[in-house]
Amino acid sequence: MSGIEDTALHRVITVEAYVSGKVQGVGFRACVRNIAAGLSLTGIVQNLDDGRVFFAATGDSASIDKLISSLHECPRAIVKNIDAKEVPLRNFEGFNIVRIP
Repeated sequence: MSGIEDTALHRVITVEAYVSGKVQGVGFRACVRNIAAGLSLTGIVQNLDDGRVFFAATGDSASIDKLISSLHECPRAIVKNIDAKEVPLRNFEGFNIVRIP
């Protein structure tokens, strides 16, 4: 791999994603947090009122790609769609589940 490609793969980015399917009430947020923490990503994950789950993750682009591709492996969850896009860089402390009252 050339130095240019290697640098592109390890560029630090933030991605926001909306995940639909059977993703609430099945431990999906904890699964996302565990995968993300294992990949040294920071961010947040939370349920939305419309039944989807939202997450924002910051880290190297290769690790974020791995997080997104691993979401289908969360037990009991049925991921139907992942709508992810890169957004301006955000800083987070750890990777946390946000609970909305």
